Amino acid sequence: MVKKEMIAMLLAGGQGSRLGVLTTKVAKPAVSFGGKYRIIDFPLSNCINSGIDTVGVLTQYQPLRLNTHIGIGIPWDLDRNIGGVTVLPPFEKSVNSEWYTGTANAIYQNIEYMESFNPEYVLILSGDHIYKMDYEVMLDFHKANDAAVTIAVMPVPIEEAKRFGIMITDGERRITEFEEKPANPRSNLASMGIYIFSWKVLKEALIAQADQPNLDFGKHIIPYCHSKGERMFAYEYNSYWKDVGTLNSYWEANMELIDIIPEFNLYEEYWRIYTKSDTLPPQYISGDSVVEKCIIGEGSSIYGKVYNSVIGCGVVIGKDTVVRDSIIMNETKIGEGCEIYKGIVAENVEIQDGVKLGYGDEAPNETAPDIYSNGIATVGERSFIPKGVSIGKNIVISGVTSPEDYPGGRLESGKSLIKGGELR
Repeated sequence: MVKKEMIAMLLAGGQGSRLGVLTTKVAKPAVSFGGKYRIIDFPLSNCINSGIDTVGVLTQYQPLRLNTHIGIGIPWDLDRNIGGVTVLPPFEKSVNSEWYTGTANAIYQNIEYMESFNPEYVLILSGDHIYKMDYEVMLDFHKANDAAVTIAVMPVPIEEAKRFGIMITDGERRITEFEEKPANPRSNLASMGIYIFSWKVLKEALIAQADQPNLDFGKHIIPYCHSKGERMFAYEYNSYWKDVGTLNSYWEANMELIDIIPEFNLYEEYWRIYTKSDTLPPQYISGDSVVEKCIIGEGSSIYGKVYNSVIGCGVVIGKDTVVRDSIIMNETKIGEGCEIYKGIVAENVEIQDGVKLGYGDEAPNETAPDIYSNGIATVGERSFIPKGVSIGKNIVISGVTSPEDYPGGRLESGKSLIKGGELR
């Protein structure tokens, strides 16, 4: 029987509904990030940089692009005969088939996969955070404390602590109490959703709690282990970590990559971020163009002016077009004479000549003010915007739109324009 010291289980099935139209057709971990990456590249790269060569990726919602991206794991050196990367969707069983209903339920349904490696330890990860972490250091901490469960925690401002699972610890970092989203937090150590379990403890807890509806680590497995008196410790992490679960945090995290001294550095030699790269020609920047403080992906052609923006691969920006403070994803075409301000434009979009996006005063979005906010103009993938129209802030556009959708050639701030059809 194969024996691995530690295997990783990467939860990548989330819909990411707070990212609005960006995740209508794609799971959140497969959303583009930083010009050439996808969000899942970060935890996967952390695994291989930490010496973990066996990763189960649990997919569910819109998995096609994620599965294609991961493939057999070659970019991460995870194409192994024993171990490597395995995509684990929900599957038909002879009795009681079901979708993954909670984070821990997804792990429970893959007990046989984990058992096949007879691991000492299991690392549980989310597929939708941007950070660099050496899981080997966390494992050393787990072993040194003879822990059954180690939870990665991060200090947060106490006023934000009520949004997280909060750990209360003693002087040796042993967890004495655990509170899920407390109204009056007594600690600021927030769970990052990164756990190391000793395999026997995890297996026993999953089986014991299997009948709980929407079986979840924060609500069921962690409290169960605590009630059994297991040794549980908090591993404090103090470097960059970003949950890119909202459009604003996603926009901010991309913008932070292009700071003069970026807090999160993609260019470090010793901790590389790996991704599946298509074979593309180099970028082309024309003689009339201006590019300042940007990331420009391979295969892109820039004829206009681009400031403080993250541009994906294979993007075309036409002449006399000005793009500021925006994220333009792969294979999107922007015509001539456009103005794009604080836009998030998804993959394979076509914006025709003379379009203004993100102009005027702010107004709250009419359908989802909690999602489309902070002045960002969001365009879903494979959308089409006809020439010469002016589009406001806090808007969302999805689908193939026509001039008739823009009364007087405008879409005022706060409007939602969701149409059928998509560009092929």
